Amino acid sequence: MPPPDFLITPQSRRIAYHQAAGAGPGIVFLGGFRSDMTGTKAVYLEQRALQAGRSFVRFDYSGHGQSSGAFTDGCIGDWLEDTLAVLDALTRGPQVIVGSSMGGWIALLVARARPDRVAGLVGIAAAPDFTDSLEKAFSPAEQGAMAATGQVLQPSDYSDVPYVITRRLIEDGRQRRVLTTPLPLPFPVRLLQGTADTDVPAHVALRLLDHASGPDLRLTLVKGANHRFSSADCLAMIATYVFDIPPTAKE
Repeated sequence: MPPPDFLITPQSRRIAYHQAAGAGPGIVFLGGFRSDMTGTKAVYLEQRALQAGRSFVRFDYSGHGQSSGAFTDGCIGDWLEDTLAVLDALTRGPQVIVGSSMGGWIALLVARARPDRVAGLVGIAAAPDFTDSLEKAFSPAEQGAMAATGQVLQPSDYSDVPYVITRRLIEDGRQRRVLTTPLPLPFPVRLLQGTADTDVPAHVALRLLDHASGPDLRLTLVKGANHRFSSADCLAMIATYVFDIPPTAKE
């Protein structure tokens, strides 16, 4: 795989990215919490975009992958800023925003900040407001650790390295909620959710579908699919929804 290019954001963060030129509407992939742009879904969609002659961008948030910064210094607001910098500097016209897990939350925040730049939104096990769920699930010992040290360590199903949940992440997340205020999505929205997802249960997708407003919102539940949503069938389904979103009038 060739080395990434780098973008310096208005906040002076150095963001690693890969970009493929092509026709619009372009596709921008937003990864999950502590994920990077080399993940299965991001690379698969890039390959499909190249085959279809569509423009495509994948990148690492600050503190992730090959971008600058420490993961433990970051929060949803920082990663939203990184995403908006990528959108503004590297793309033109409305884009199909594809968000996986935490990336689904950030995609919804992008839709709120730049609605005219969104041709459509595809959420894969989208995790809006997930920091609220993390905080509510803290044990008494974890509450004590957060008060004493400003962070909590939690085991990960995907790595031997535990997740570090910081006070800044939790407090910033409260300011970025999308499920407690109106959420207009005036473009095609496709939500994909596995019924066997233990990280982001299906009721989260149902709540998002019920809460959001828009002319074309659809949720597909896949029986037995887990949070990774990366089987061959799941990947093909993602691509179908991404590439079926039509160009907008501004395209």
